[in-house]
Amino acid sequence: MAESVAPTPGTPGTPEPEPSGAEASSRPGRGRVRLRRAALMAVPACVAGGVLLTLTAQGVLANQFQISGMAFTVTADRLDGTGFEQFGGLDNMIDNSPNAGNTGGQVLVAVSAIKTAKLTNLCQSVNLGGTNLKITAGKAGAPVTATDLTTDSDVLSGDASFDHIEIGGDASTFDKAGVPGPPGVFGQQANSVVIEHLRQDNYATTAAAFTLPGLHLSFSDTGC
Repeated sequence: MAESVAPTPGTPGTPEPEPSGAEASSRPGRGRVRLRRAALMAVPACVAGGVLLTLTAQGVLANQFQISGMAFTVTADRLDGTGFEQFGGLDNMIDNSPNAGNTGGQVLVAVSAIKTAKLTNLCQSVNLGGTNLKITAGKAGAPVTATDLTTDSDVLSGDASFDHIEIGGDASTFDKAGVPGPPGVFGQQANSVVIEHLRQDNYATTAAAFTLPGLHLSFSDTGC
């Protein structure tokens, strides 16, 4: 985002003096942050081919805890949710995280909040390098249930349908899931959502309550 500069009295067209000292050293980093935020805010929401992804700045989960930086995969045959919101965010790792790579310890995510959710045939796995920690639960007839479910994803796909969706609202005004986003951030919300063949790559998940009938945890050669 370009920084406005007040005109300097004097001869029109006279070039600005070059910054020096601490001022010169501080400007590049500050400029990179502003340009990054401007680029994020320019990315629109996309609801096409069953893929739903929104990227903007300033998420909510980053304020709750610091992520490990290891993505985990979640799949489900079907998700039924009431009270849906989605907007973008930045999740943060601890300082000097071994998983930071070239990200600077930050990950762009789509924050999805659902007031109440049911998931059929849930599978969650994380690659630990040579093996996968895998969790399954919620067979047909006894789905996984969650309240105040929030996920931070960089991939979300499936066949989605929404009831009374609102696209392009200010995330700070959202009330469908009770998780208002930051002011000025583009987002979308709906009364309800159904996603079949759900697949997510997540960096964080929170819920007020999470019930997993038929929970099974194991190490596996394959993930979800």
